[in-house]
Amino acid sequence: MQFPPRWESGDPRAWAGQVRGTRRMSPWTTGTFLLTVYTIFSKVHSDRDVYPSAGVLFVHVLERESFKGEFPPYPKPGEISNDPITFNTNLMGYPDRPGWLRYIQRTPYSDGVLYGSPTAENVGKPTIIEITAYNRRTFETARHNLIINIMSAEDFPLPYQAEFFIKNMNVEEMLASEVLGDFLGAVKNVWQPERLNAINITSALDRGGRVPLPINDMKEGVYVMVGADVPFSSCLREVENPQNQLRCSQEMEPVITCDKKFRSQFYIDWCKISLVDKTKQVSTFQEVIRGEGILPDGGEYKPPSDSLKSRDYYTDFLITLAVPSAVALVLFLILAYIMCCRREGVEKRNMQTPDIQLVHHSAIQKSTKELRDMSKNREIAWPLSTLPVFHPVTGEIIPPLHADSYESTNMPLMQTQQNLPHQTQIPQQQTTGKWYP
Repeated sequence: MQFPPRWESGDPRAWAGQVRGTRRMSPWTTGTFLLTVYTIFSKVHSDRDVYPSAGVLFVHVLERESFKGEFPPYPKPGEISNDPITFNTNLMGYPDRPGWLRYIQRTPYSDGVLYGSPTAENVGKPTIIEITAYNRRTFETARHNLIINIMSAEDFPLPYQAEFFIKNMNVEEMLASEVLGDFLGAVKNVWQPERLNAINITSALDRGGRVPLPINDMKEGVYVMVGADVPFSSCLREVENPQNQLRCSQEMEPVITCDKKFRSQFYIDWCKISLVDKTKQVSTFQEVIRGEGILPDGGEYKPPSDSLKSRDYYTDFLITLAVPSAVALVLFLILAYIMCCRREGVEKRNMQTPDIQLVHHSAIQKSTKELRDMSKNREIAWPLSTLPVFHPVTGEIIPPLHADSYESTNMPLMQTQQNLPHQTQIPQQQTTGKWYP
């Protein structure tokens, strides 16, 4: 079986190979079959070594152009291949990156960026980052390793560090070498140090900031920390004076004389600037004095005696049960005396009430009782509102009929036309147009 030319040349790209073979259809006949195979291979590139310094900003750009050549283009005639490519980065043997290393890629059509500030703990230890590129159109992958060899920096860390918050930048925009160089140049003009390094860059979203609305080209904001070997300039110290602190507390912009040197390109929130002087920080680390690992001799263990002394719980009983019960009983007796023995009574009430008022009250009670007795013995009359008053034809007044043979309590409130003896049948209209009674 022969391989396609690209496979023979060692290029492990996706290819469609045709495998032709024979199979026995029957003892007397043979036939041929055609099998088409589509295979997607993952390419592994050579490793790349970088040598960042501890305490200095490290930036590594994952360029899409360098990976486009690793994927076979399938564009239409006259078109340029622009496949969407995304990247996945992780520490070799682990699912994520080291804590000091971050990664950002806005869209599949933009480059990815690895950035962070290496720590002194990783000096001399190679950090291998696996980078996997995914072609989102053909689902092919390409992989290579990035070996980060962290070197120790001179005068690490720089004693004077300042952190600026830039409101009109995103982190990927600030990581560009031209933009970062312009910012360091502006800081150098203000600070005038001999050595100036960018220490770290952090997105405002990683500090708890909110995602900006997609209007007016609003940015997320970015924190940039720089370090120098000379004390802070008077311009940077202006934010610490009481007037500017008061303006910041009132959410007003402080008055900074050197702000115009940044305003042309960078909008700095001077209320969020942080100045750290490493030379004045007192170390809170306390050296741990380790012993020999042997506990001091405290003698033999002496368990408690088996014969325990008896304890009298009579006092505890009095305190926990008898005293609260006695207090509750006294309160109950006082309440019973007030409720039962201090009542005025009916006789005392009548003695204190005027005679004329008692006579009126007695008369009202007697009248009410008589009315109730009379209402029990009276007949329930038929409601006039339920009986016809006028004859439907002649218009004569019909007196209400009270039949003694009917029990009034069982009569319906409204009678139908069949139950009324004086009810006259209403004429019905016939089809001939005449009226019949």
